[in-house]
Amino acid sequence: MSQDNTNSSFSTSTRSFYIENLGCSKNQVDAEIMVSALLDRGWKFYRHEPEKASFIIINTCGFIESAKKEAVETIMGTLQQYPGKKVIAAGCMAQRYGKELRDQIPELTAVFGNKIPEQVPDFLENIPGDRLLKPVGNSSFPLRKDLFSFKGSAYVKIAEGCNNNCRFCAIPLIRGPVVSRPSEEIINELKDLLSKGIFEFNLVTQDLANWGEEWGDNLAVLLKEISKLEGDFWIRLLYIHPDHFPFEILPLMKEDPRIIPYFDIPFQHASEKVLRGMGRRGNSKIYLELIEKIRAELPHCTIRSTFMTGFPGEDKSAFNELLDFQEKAELDWLGVFSFSPEEDTPAYKESHTFSARRTRAKGEKRKNILEEKQVPLSEKRLSRWIEQEVTLLVEEEIPEEDLFLSRSVGQAPEIDGLTVLHGENLKTGDHIRARIIKANGFDLEAVALEEGEA
Repeated sequence: MSQDNTNSSFSTSTRSFYIENLGCSKNQVDAEIMVSALLDRGWKFYRHEPEKASFIIINTCGFIESAKKEAVETIMGTLQQYPGKKVIAAGCMAQRYGKELRDQIPELTAVFGNKIPEQVPDFLENIPGDRLLKPVGNSSFPLRKDLFSFKGSAYVKIAEGCNNNCRFCAIPLIRGPVVSRPSEEIINELKDLLSKGIFEFNLVTQDLANWGEEWGDNLAVLLKEISKLEGDFWIRLLYIHPDHFPFEILPLMKEDPRIIPYFDIPFQHASEKVLRGMGRRGNSKIYLELIEKIRAELPHCTIRSTFMTGFPGEDKSAFNELLDFQEKAELDWLGVFSFSPEEDTPAYKESHTFSARRTRAKGEKRKNILEEKQVPLSEKRLSRWIEQEVTLLVEEEIPEEDLFLSRSVGQAPEIDGLTVLHGENLKTGDHIRARIIKANGFDLEAVALEEGEA
């Protein structure tokens, strides 16, 4: 679509929008790109007031059944609450099920896919007759002007798509194969965000270990370039597939403490039989050795993972193997979800047998068992921080109590616990030194150190 808007019929009064963002951090980056693209075109952004906007964009997720249900409920609720607004379905579900959304929810003004979010101004200003755009190609990742994260923190997407092709996952169907951003483009974005006061950079994509494989590079190459940047900051790595973990990054973390030793490694299971059904190469022994190697190099590291229950082939023996792995791994953080059969994936075809349906029916109960078992394991790992001096990133103030909500290197945004911080004259976005004084469930408590104490 043309970038020339001189002949647009849009008046200034109609150029206003609100975005409701659903789903993961990658979706959030896409939403932030849409905001910047629209602001560049002169649109007004109502960040918290959808009732004032002419257009309401719902940036949907389509990863699993519950996410698709949430997306549809949000769309229908928005149409009902704001009957006079132009409502746009965007994002992953719009990319995957664009025609279905357009046809089954005719009240939608239009449907906009997720491939090139910076094209959204052209689309809104020139909505085609069929009300549908599923862009092809890849985003140019323009610099973002408005972030949805807490002050001082940002997600930075380093690649798009995934090549792992896990047999249960629809992401390759939605996002396509890996397309890595050039390192110089990522570095320029980091410099821009540093100049805007960002302290924490959360590197995201479907699998960080895929970055650069198109041209023979790997994650370590990118981190070496990032290490050349001056200043004080955190680089947090989110989502590294365990079957091709890049061990070259471990010595880099020892050399540059700004690349924090936090690892989000989605093991999904420990039974070799179940993992093979998922299209994965590991097993309990291999994954425990991976954890051991990481902790041997970086004893103070934090390891988060996700497990999936109810996948076809997960019999009692396989689940017991997962329980045993959980106990031995002593993960700092764990998320558990039950298997959701996704259309057009290989696992979907296998999920309708009598045996697979019985296994899936047990998924939620097994999920609860794993979650309950994780509580003391996480509490044990958290206790090692007590009496340690750490850097904390301040996120929110608790008014009139001299208390703040903050996070340490071991606490990723939104998915892990928090640190309740006692201090005065602090501001959101500050990074300060503090001493951990106790652990409360999944949270920590700390006291800010006076200058000279640290």
